Amino acid sequence: MSKPARKTLTEDQVLLIAKALGDRRRYEILKRLGERPDALACGAVRNCMGINPATLSHHMKELEIAGLVEVVREGKFASYVLRRDVLEAFFQRLRDDLA
Repeated sequence: MSKPARKTLTEDQVLLIAKALGDRRRYEILKRLGERPDALACGAVRNCMGINPATLSHHMKELEIAGLVEVVREGKFASYVLRRDVLEAFFQRLRDDLA
C-alpha cells in the first residue's frame, strides 16, 4: 500500500497562513478548532470567543482563504474543521526553509 503524497505549500500560501496566524483572535479560533476531532458549529465558535457574527465571519473568511479551515455547510448552518494537513504542511515548509 502506498503512502499518501505529502501536501506542499507555495511561498504565497505560507505567507497567507503566517498572516492569518498573526491575529490573536484567529489564533484563538484555531486553538478551539484544534481541540476537536470533528467540526465545530459557527454558533459555538462565536459563543466561546464572545464576538459578534460579522467579526466572526471576517476572521473565518481569512482562515478559509489561508486554507486553515474547511467550511462544512448543512442548509443555512455552517461548521468549521481545522485543516490539519495544511497546518502540518506549513510547519514542514518552515522547517525546510528555515533550517
